[in-house]
Amino acid sequence: MLTIAYIANGKSTNRYHLPFSTKLADKIKVKTIYSRTDKHLWEKLEGVNYTTNMDDIFMDPEIQLVVVATPSHLHYHYGKLILEHGKNVLVEKPFTETSAEAKELFAIAKEKGLLIQCYQNRRFDSDFLTVQKVIESGVLGEILEVEMHYDYFRPEVPESVTSYSQVNSYLYGHGCHTIDQVLSYFGDPDDIHYDVRQLLGKGRMNDYFDLDFYYGTMKVSVKSSYFRLKERPSFVVYGKKGCFVKQTKDRQEEHLKMFYMPDHEDFGLDLPEHYGVLTYIDEAGKYHEEKVTSEVGDYSRVYEGLYESIINGKDKLVKDEETIRQLEILEAGSQYITE
Repeated sequence: MLTIAYIANGKSTNRYHLPFSTKLADKIKVKTIYSRTDKHLWEKLEGVNYTTNMDDIFMDPEIQLVVVATPSHLHYHYGKLILEHGKNVLVEKPFTETSAEAKELFAIAKEKGLLIQCYQNRRFDSDFLTVQKVIESGVLGEILEVEMHYDYFRPEVPESVTSYSQVNSYLYGHGCHTIDQVLSYFGDPDDIHYDVRQLLGKGRMNDYFDLDFYYGTMKVSVKSSYFRLKERPSFVVYGKKGCFVKQTKDRQEEHLKMFYMPDHEDFGLDLPEHYGVLTYIDEAGKYHEEKVTSEVGDYSRVYEGLYESIINGKDKLVKDEETIRQLEILEAGSQYITE
């Protein structure tokens, strides 16, 4: 068994972690959850020790992995503290505020023979997995362009923020999802073009970004905005022989927000109306237009990977260099912001 603990007992821990770590009850034991106060807004899990004393984690020899699910600006502090106490660490994204901090944490972990990894659960979104399936089928031919959109209509969010913070910017908070998808599947690009904006003016929250990653003749675009009343497709893939359009996002988050949990067989599953549309010309010149059954997304695969790495010594799911490169990209994009 892999015995784990959590630092922080808020939305991140309860919505995006516990439903997936507790799903693997044959491999993972959640033993302790730390929070600064003993006020609990979320229902307590039976058999879990809730504490306001961090030593209940650090001094417990059974706990092998500690998950940092605090606000972003505390990730580096707690990541380093946990490593210094001899525990493996999983850190929510964005991993740290700077690539320099990330390099320091990876160096400490290596020196101590420990694992520290970023929680890149969006690698296991159903839409992203489905796009990979379509690309690898070869029916689109050579891929020319990929568009990835992560849109909201939440103008009240940037309108409520009157000062700029890099770690709390839209680029850091949401680019950390899609940029990791790009790096994990397509690798490090030849070049990047940045369009990072503050639509409400200088000194305000970053609320829009459009990044173009170039791989030879192929371009992969990551686009997000808080001001999209109607969302753009989650993914659009253009090849020399056709295109694939996936209109809707992975549904795991949608279900989690409704407290419809992974213990339901249809958790996170797309219905036929959510399936993407594949349009292409085959080798005989025949036109095809068909729906593609979505792959199954499953964030618990991150915890499966951690179990294999810590217990069985397998390679980490998220490579150190991928996390460092992502932060370098986030830092570079932030240079276009006016404080």
